[in-house]
Amino acid sequence: MNMIHMKKIFILPIIGLLLFSACNDLNIMPKNVITDDNLLSNEAGMEIYMARMYSSMPFEDFKYMPQWGINYNSWLGAIGIEGTGEALNRDGICSAFTGEDNPYWGQAFTLLRSANHLLETLPQYKSAYKEETYNHYLGEAYFVRATVFYAMARRFGGAPLVTKVVQYPAETDQLEVPRASEKQTWDQVLADFDKAAELLQPKSPKVGYANKYVALAFKSEAMLYAGSVAKYNQTVTGRLTGFGQKTGVRVIGFAEDEWQAASIKYFTEAYKAAKTVMKDGGYSLYKKKWSATDREAQYQNMVDMFSDLSSPENIYVKEYQYPTITHGFDAYNAPFIFRAPLASGTCPSLDFLELFDGFNRYPDGTVKVTDGNSNSQGQYLMYDKPLDFFKNAEPRLRAYVIFPGDMFKGKEIEIRAGVYTGSAPVSSLYNDYSYNNAGTLYQNLDAYKLLPKKLYLSPRQENSQELVPYNGGTITAAGANGPFYDNGEGCLTGLYDRKWLNADPSAVAGEGKSAQPFILMRYGEVLLNAAEAAVELSLAGVTSPDGEDLMQVSTVAINQIRERAGADLLNTNITSTEAGRNIVRKERRKELGLEHKTRWDLRRWRVWHYEGRDGFWGETRNKDSYSNSSRYRFRGLYPFFSTATGKYFFDAHFQWVSQKTFEYNIVDYYFAIPGGEVSKSAVIDQQPNR
Repeated sequence: MNMIHMKKIFILPIIGLLLFSACNDLNIMPKNVITDDNLLSNEAGMEIYMARMYSSMPFEDFKYMPQWGINYNSWLGAIGIEGTGEALNRDGICSAFTGEDNPYWGQAFTLLRSANHLLETLPQYKSAYKEETYNHYLGEAYFVRATVFYAMARRFGGAPLVTKVVQYPAETDQLEVPRASEKQTWDQVLADFDKAAELLQPKSPKVGYANKYVALAFKSEAMLYAGSVAKYNQTVTGRLTGFGQKTGVRVIGFAEDEWQAASIKYFTEAYKAAKTVMKDGGYSLYKKKWSATDREAQYQNMVDMFSDLSSPENIYVKEYQYPTITHGFDAYNAPFIFRAPLASGTCPSLDFLELFDGFNRYPDGTVKVTDGNSNSQGQYLMYDKPLDFFKNAEPRLRAYVIFPGDMFKGKEIEIRAGVYTGSAPVSSLYNDYSYNNAGTLYQNLDAYKLLPKKLYLSPRQENSQELVPYNGGTITAAGANGPFYDNGEGCLTGLYDRKWLNADPSAVAGEGKSAQPFILMRYGEVLLNAAEAAVELSLAGVTSPDGEDLMQVSTVAINQIRERAGADLLNTNITSTEAGRNIVRKERRKELGLEHKTRWDLRRWRVWHYEGRDGFWGETRNKDSYSNSSRYRFRGLYPFFSTATGKYFFDAHFQWVSQKTFEYNIVDYYFAIPGGEVSKSAVIDQQPNR
C-alpha cells in the first residue's frame, strides 16, 4: 500500500535581494534562497522536492471536479455526475464531460520542468546516496513525468513531449515544443512508466512515494486507454484522426496502417503490467469481514474497504488529515437530514442500479416495478417497507448506494417521492414513460392537480410539507429526505451515494471537515485491467504474452471481483467475442463506479456519442430508450406510500427534480487545446476538428 501524504511547501520570499547595502558581495547567495545544493544533496531536501512535485500531480480525488478541471478545490465536490449515468446532481456542474474549465496544460509544463530538472541535476549528487535510493529518486521523476503525459494524452491526444529542461533565455525555436503525434505521445507514456518501474524500489521507502508496482498498475491503466483509442477510433464514422494545420503532425488518432499494431502493442503492455502486479506485487482483494455465506458481512466488508488504510487492496491512496489537510465530500453529498451546508450532491441513478444483480426484470432488462411487462402496464408491486425491494440486491451495490429505508449514521434514511391516497391496486401513474414524455412531471398529473386529490407531493421541507391524513393522524408527503419537487437538495433520484461518505455517527459533516482517504489505484482495478486486456488480445488473434489461457485469465479475474461483491459467478469462461468483452466492461462499470474512472472508460471505448451509445453501459441496451439523436438523460427509482394498503410501491421515471439532460458528440473525445496557447504559438496546433 502507498499513501500520498501531502505537505505544505512554504516558499521563502527573496526580499534579501532588495535589502543589500553597497558593501554586499553580489556573488554570495542570500541565505533565504533554496538551491539545488540544499534540496538534492540530502534526503531531507529530497523529501521537500518530492512533496512539491506530488502536491501538483494531476490526481483525481475529492478535490477534482470534471466541470472545473484540476484546481485542487473540493467545493461542491461530487462524483459520477458528468453524464456517465452513475449519478445525478442538483447543480450546474452536473454536465457532460466535454472539457474542463481549467484545462490541464500550463500546470502540466510546470510539473514537467520539476521532473526533468530532477532527472538532469540529481546525477551531480549521486555520491550522496546509496545506489538504490538514487535510482528510486530518478524513478520517481519518471513516474511523475509519465503521469503528466498520460493526463495530457487522454485529454488532448498528441502533446508537446517536453523531456528536458528548457533553458531561459533561448531562441524561440528552442523554447517552443510542438505537439507530437498521438502515437508518439502514448509511446512516451509507455517508456516513462517502464523506466519508472525499472528504477523504483519494490516497496515505497517513505509514505507518499511510489514504487515499482504503483508504476506498473498505472501503466496497465494507461496502456488500456492507449490500446482502446488506437482500436476504437476506427469505429467512429470517418475514423477519428487528423493533422495539425501548423505542423502537419497527426495530433489525434492513428494512421490506417499502424492502428492495429499499435493497439495490440498497448494491450499487450497493459496485460503484462497488470499480470506482474498480480503475480509479484503482494496485493489482494479486501476481504477482512467477508463471508461466503453472510451477505451482511459482504456488504459491510465493501463499506469498510474504502476507509481502511491497512487494506491489502490499496496500491495508491491520497490520504487526508483533519484539521490541516481536508476536503468537503460529506458536506455536499450526505442525505438531506445531514446537510452541512448542502446535500444530495451525488444521487445514483436507476440506470446505474440496473447494472447489478438481484432484481426482477421486465423482458427488456429494466427493473420490474409492476406486474405487467413494462412499467406502463399493470399494477404496482407493493412492499411492506421500501428496503424490501432491495432484499436480493448485490451487497456491493448496497455498499455503494443508500437505499430508501436503509440505515446510515445510525438513522433510517426515509426517502419518499409522495403519498398516493387512491384505491388499490394502484395502476401505473403514466401510460408513457418514454424519453419524449420525460418532461411530464408528477405534479403535472391529474391525480395531483384535480379534485378529489389522489397524489400528494411536497416542496422543500423547510417550506412546510404537504400533510396527508393517515390512520387518524398525518404524514408528510415527501418524508425526511424528499425528493422535494421544487428543490434539488433532497434525494433527486430516490437513491443516495454511500461510497466515500463517512458513516461514523459522531463525525460532524461540514465544509473542509472531512478527512477520509481516496483510493487512486487499487488491486480490483488491476484485475479488471488484466481481464479487459486479455479479451482484447484474444479478439485480435494474438498469442498470450505469458502462455496462459487469455479467456481463463479474464474469467478468473472477473469471478474474483464478483465473489467478493456477492454477485452471481460466471458459470462458463468468458468468450473471445464482443459479448465476452462486454461482460468485462459491465463489471468494470459496476466495480469502479463513483471512483472517477467511468468517464475515461466511456471516452476510450468511444461509446459516448449517439451512434456508439448502444455499448454505453458495457452491455447492449436500446440507446433510444434514454436518448434521442443528440440529448440523453437518466432515471430515478421513486418510492411512494399507498394509504389504501399501508405499503410502498416504486415508480421508475426519468429524473424528476432538477432535471438534467446531457449531450456528447464525436468532437468531444478530444478536448480543445486552450485557445490562448494556440494563438500565441507558431507550432501548437488546435485539434483538427475544432
